[in-house]
Order: sequence, then C-alpha cells, then structure tokens
Amino acid sequence: MELLIDVINVKACENNTLLLEFENGKKRRFDMTPFLKKKPFVKLKDSPLFLKAFVAYGTVVWPGRIDIAPETLWDYSEPV
Repeated sequence: MELLIDVINVKACENNTLLLEFENGKKRRFDMTPFLKKKPFVKLKDSPLFLKAFVAYGTVVWPGRIDIAPETLWDYSEPV
C-alpha cells in the first residue's frame, strides 16, 4: 500500500500549471490542462478562479468546493 503524501504549498500559474510542494520536501509541477476538460474542473478553465488555488486537508482546492486528490497530483506531476 502506497502512503499518501500531503501537499503543503501550491502556486497556480497562468499556463494552467500548479507548482507543488509535498510534505516529503519534493517540489513538482502539475499540468491541469487535460483535467480542465472534465467536471468539476471545467469551471476553472479560462477563469481567474484557477489562480485562487490553495492548500487544505493535504491537497489543492479552489473556491466552490473543487479539489483534486493528492495522489493524482503526485502521480501526474514532474519534478522541478
């Protein structure tokens, strides 16, 4: 069983990416572009809401009760 690694910091960027810092000290970049075509993330596409990402409960969330699983962020991100 894989341990969940919490997100401790996020910075949303204009190019639909998230700069993430995880509790293990690793920094990674996550491209949200493919996810912005799916619910509930479609609400964030071309919206200033995307840049309002923040960390809560160990993952990235946006106003309007939109969140994404920390394991998805880890599995689909690249080291920076």
